[in-house]
Formats: sequence, structure tokens, C-alpha cells
Amino acid sequence: MEADLDAVAAIDDIGEKMAASLVHYLKEEKSLEIIEKLRTAGVRLDYESTKTGDAFQGKTFVLTGTLPTLKRDEAKALIEGQGGKVSGSVSKKTDFVVAGEEAGSKLDKANVLGITVLDEEAFLKMLPEEI
Repeated sequence: MEADLDAVAAIDDIGEKMAASLVHYLKEEKSLEIIEKLRTAGVRLDYESTKTGDAFQGKTFVLTGTLPTLKRDEAKALIEGQGGKVSGSVSKKTDFVVAGEEAGSKLDKANVLGITVLDEEAFLKMLPEEI
């Protein structure tokens, strides 16, 4: 709540306009009253990172198909735990597509765009050994 415009704009996926809007919102008395009511009602306003490393920092993954041993939410947690992002669609900003059985159009698009496609085994080998 005390962050300035530059600090807010430095957060992943927050641009200049959103940062300016958020900083403005957090300076309004009415907004502060709402936040205090939420805090009083028991809403946790602190953030606890689940990040355990940075092996995937700045990388975007797309998961598609059915993986042999990992559930999608487990794979997502591993990626995010290493600082990566998981997207629901393939674009030129995608770094890796992790493809399992019955991967469809996402795999096709990754191949067209020349994005690195990994199976589960190759994905798991990218993780640090201590996980």
C-alpha cells in the first residue's frame, strides 16, 4: 500500500496505466476504509510466496494434454515455484509447451511458432535437483 508508481509498475503483468490506477486508488480515503473493513473482517492482506527457486524466472509455459504422472495443478505449482508463469494459450511470448497425451491445437500452434515442446520427462529434468 505504500509502494510508489515505479514499484507497482515493476510487478509482473502490471503496466503503467494499471500501476497508476492502483496507486491512485490506494490513496483515496474511501478505498482505505474498505481495506480496513476487510482487514477487520479477517481477510488476509499479506502475501506469502510459494516460490522456492528461480530456474524458470521470466519464462512462460503452456500445459497441454494429459501428463503421465503430474496433474496440471501440480505442474503449474512446480513452474510457479521456480519463478515461471503458466499461460492458457500459446503465443510468440511462450517459451515452452509441456505436452502430454492428446495434446491438440496448442501443440500444433507451438510447432508452427517454433516454440520448444517438452514432454513431462524433459520438463522434470529442467527442475533443480533439490525439488
